[in-house]
Parts: sequence; structure tokens; C-alpha cells
Amino acid sequence: MISETQVLKKIVEVLRARPELVKTLPEGCTRPDFWRRLLGRSAETRRVMLLLRELPAFTELAVTPALWKKTLRGDPAGGVERILREIIVRASRKPAKRRPIRRWRDAFGPNEKNQRVRPKESFAWLPNPHRGTTTFQRFQGDPLYPTWLWSDTHGPLEFPKVSGPLAENVKYVPRTTLSYCRWPWAVLEPRKGKYRWDIIDGALRAAREHGQTLQARFEPFTDRVDFDQTPGKAKRHPPERSVNMPDWYWDTGARWIRKGDYAANEPDCNDPRYLKHFGDFVRAFAKHYDGHPDLESIDVAYAGMWGEEGGNSTPGTAQKLVDIYRKSFRRTQLLSMLGTPGCKCAAKSTAGTNRHVGWRADCYGDLRNPDHPAAPRGLTFNHTFDAYPRQIEQCGVKEAWQHAPVTMETCGTVASWYLDGYDLDVVVREGLRYHTSVFMPKAVLFPAATRPKMEELDRLIGYRYVLRQMVLPLEAARGAPVKMSFFIDNVGCAPIYRPYRLALRFRQRGRSVVVPLKADIRQWMPGHTWFEEPVVIPRTLRRGETWVDLAIVGDDGCPRVWFALDAKTADGWHPMARMDVTAPQ
Repeated sequence: MISETQVLKKIVEVLRARPELVKTLPEGCTRPDFWRRLLGRSAETRRVMLLLRELPAFTELAVTPALWKKTLRGDPAGGVERILREIIVRASRKPAKRRPIRRWRDAFGPNEKNQRVRPKESFAWLPNPHRGTTTFQRFQGDPLYPTWLWSDTHGPLEFPKVSGPLAENVKYVPRTTLSYCRWPWAVLEPRKGKYRWDIIDGALRAAREHGQTLQARFEPFTDRVDFDQTPGKAKRHPPERSVNMPDWYWDTGARWIRKGDYAANEPDCNDPRYLKHFGDFVRAFAKHYDGHPDLESIDVAYAGMWGEEGGNSTPGTAQKLVDIYRKSFRRTQLLSMLGTPGCKCAAKSTAGTNRHVGWRADCYGDLRNPDHPAAPRGLTFNHTFDAYPRQIEQCGVKEAWQHAPVTMETCGTVASWYLDGYDLDVVVREGLRYHTSVFMPKAVLFPAATRPKMEELDRLIGYRYVLRQMVLPLEAARGAPVKMSFFIDNVGCAPIYRPYRLALRFRQRGRSVVVPLKADIRQWMPGHTWFEEPVVIPRTLRRGETWVDLAIVGDDGCPRVWFALDAKTADGWHPMARMDVTAPQ
């Protein structure tokens, strides 16, 4: 890049090399001061100066008259000559004459029929439901685990009422709209047919009070139990060490497997007693909670330690257990466990239907790089490269994200990622490629160095809608249909999966009318969506000026989902524009 003084000098040299140009340019064009004034006249011409300082014609050529003449003759576009004229044209531009604006309508010409609205995008956190980072075994603002260890077994059992404003999550994503909790079957059904619904009721109430909905899992069994140290109440149970199945379950005569995948004496999940009794519990839970407004989703945890991997169940047993979940939960979203026979069964069973099962995966972010003697360093197994691409294909869920959510649970925790030196750019990239809607990092601190990337992931997963443009008329008659167009940009990585409605609110002093649109927002995939829709202007409006607001609303007509826009009214609507309502024609 050359200096401004050098630019002015080279312009003069061009004119000396091509004196015939001087005749076509204003008087005084052979003096540097002429061009200095022009190029400093406005922000636009100052940008021209910055560009001239980099042009090859000025920065890379010798300045002898002979070379200038040769260069200018060899430029078929006549570039330098055109640039000199362009500078003068740009510097001579004057703002368009506008009428004095006494009323909003005066900003438009008398013959204009429509107006465009192009709101400013916001990059702030949005309190949008069904997406983002979750808390784990706790709720918004609760303390994190004190170390980088966590417990899959110990879901919350007590739920103190919220008093005062909600705290932010310290050393974590500051705010979330999702909580994720798990409880072993033994905790929720300590006696056959006697259920601890008080625990689930408390968790759902706590989630609501903390501005969250609840993702839940009931685990068939979890941690090992040493019967010598912790005698069970069952008369019949596996010897020595086992898992924490309900005591009463063993007394049914249920079988166990001496050597299980994760522990000795795991239950035989192919035993008809397991299908009956665990199935009874799933059905009872669904009867009590299916469709509960604060229940976000249920994991299809049908067998195995923590309800993962499918345990020792055969594909046939997996199908039966998955069918129990599918037939029991008709309204609450189900999430199958990626890589299990049950995940494949769920995908196959729901193909071509409107009842879509999402999926969740454990060990997201796994980039382990152990120094193993059997393989070169960096070329050992990890979930990111070995498990997920294969399992997504084999389970038939590659396109499932278009219809149902994807949840990713950390491999270890973000703190352990940091300790192991994982590349967070790769982790975020893969999370977006999976079209993740929900990230569950186990409520363990995010080291300070990781927080910017984790907040970036939190912002981009799931849906995030920006209204790029809305076109509507300047005026319309009451009761008349008018065309409005919308340009939506989903800058997230997935759609929304709930049937909320895009709506307009026509607001006048003392009254407002909400008009839901027909557009199906579940079709707003990542990227651009444009659509046009006729909107009937409410007959109940008065003649005169009317505000037009926009929001995504629930069945009650109140805003439930927000666009990434700066402007918002106190009651949650995005103000768009004003229009004049006229008498019916």
C-alpha cells in the first residue's frame, strides 16, 4: 500500500502521460490539491482513496511517461481513465431531496404502495425454548458440581421454592431454558406399583419456576451395589456385587447374568419379567405425564447401565421395549440412544409417519488421543471419527434432525476436554454438523479459556431466527386481504419442532388484534426462507395509524419464541412498522 501523497502524485503523472484526458476533466485536474479535495469530500470518496492506495496500476508500475503510456494502451478496460471519471462522479453526488418528515408516512413518496422493514440483528442470548445448553441434575442458577466429576445416579429429590430473581449460572453458560435429570428405576418405583411421582412433580415444578422445561430419563439400573455392605430388602437377589435394581424386582424370580457388560450380575433384559415390570413402569409414567407442558422430552432408555447401549437385550427385545415407549408416549418427544438396536428400531418404526423420534448421543466432543503401543499416536478410536458417522448411517437417522431434535452429551465434561487439550473448534464444528438442538455438559464448570467457544455453541445450536426483511403495504382497508412477504434467515443449525405460529399484532391506542399466519415454522431449515402470505386486516381496527408487531406465539396468542432482533416491546413482541388503516372499500 502506498501513501495518499503518492496516490495524488501518480494521478498527476497519468494525466501528464495522457494530456488528451485533461480536456474531458474539470479545470484544475492537473493539480494534486484538486484530487485531495475530491477524495476527502465524503466517507464514500475516502474509501476510494483507500482503494487507490492498493491498486496495482499505482503500486506495481514504474512511473516514467513511456511506461504509463504503454500500460494505459494495454488496458482494454480503460481502467485508470474510468477511475478518474468515477472519482469525480462519486464526489459530485448529492443526497436525494426529501420532503420534511412531520409524520412517518412522509418518508415515502406519494406513489409508493409498500414499505420494507429490515430490522437490526441481535447477537444476544435469547430465552427461546427447546434448544441450547442444559443444566444437569439441577436447575438454572443452582451451584455446579464442585469438581469435574458428576453423578448419573443421583437426580434431585428435594426442590426448594424459588424466592427472588433467578441467579445466573456461574462459570457455565449463564442462562438456559432446559434442565436434564435422571433417576434410577429403583428410586422411582421402590415398591411394585408404588411410584414416587412426588419426585417428578417436584422436578417439573422446579423447572417451570426456573424458566426451564425438563428432559428426563429413568434408568433401568446404575451404580454397583455390594450386598455385603448394603443389604437389600429382597429375599432373593444376586450374590456379592450387583446393580441397583428395585429390591422387589428380584423377588419376582427375575434372572440375572453373572458377567454383564458393565457390572457383575446385571438383570437379563430378555427375561419376560423385565419386559413386564419395566414396561409397566414406563406405561405408568406415560399415563401420568405424557404431554405435560413442562416435560421437554423422554429418553428411550430401555436397557443397560444408565439406560445406555441397550445392555444385553437382543434386537428383538429392543424392538419390544422401544414399542412400549412409542405406544405409551403419544405427545411427549422421545429421544432414542444413538448406536443402539433400539435407535435403529425407532427410526424404522416411525419412517413415513408424523410421530418422529429424535436421538441423543453420549461422548460428544471425544477427541481422545492416547499414547497406545498398538497404534501410531493420534490414530486410536474416538467417538468423533469412529462412532458417530457410522452409527448415524447404520441407525438410519441421518435426516432425522429435520423432524425431531438431536441432543449431545459431553464425553466427560468440558473441564476434562480442557485437561486433555481437545480442539474446541473441531468440537463446535461437529456439533453444528450433527444439527444439534440440545447440549448437555453435565453441570461441571467451563474453564475460563473454553467459555467463549461454549457460548458460541450455545448460541448456534438449534434454531435461531433473524428477520432479514418484511414487506407490507403503507395502507390497507379494514377487512381487506393484503400480501405481505417475509425473508427469514435461520442462522442456527436445526429447525424448531413444535407447532408454534408466526403472528402479526395490529396495535392501536387502547386495542390490539393478533392475526396468526399459516406459515409452518417447522419448515424453516437452516438458511434462507422466503414466503408470501395474504393477511386480512382486522375489521375491528379503527381508521388511522396502526403499529404492526411480529412474534412467534403459542396457543394462547402470546409470544413464546423470539427472533434475534434488538427491538422488543415490554410484552415480548417485535415492533415492525406503522401502516394506515382505511375504511372498507
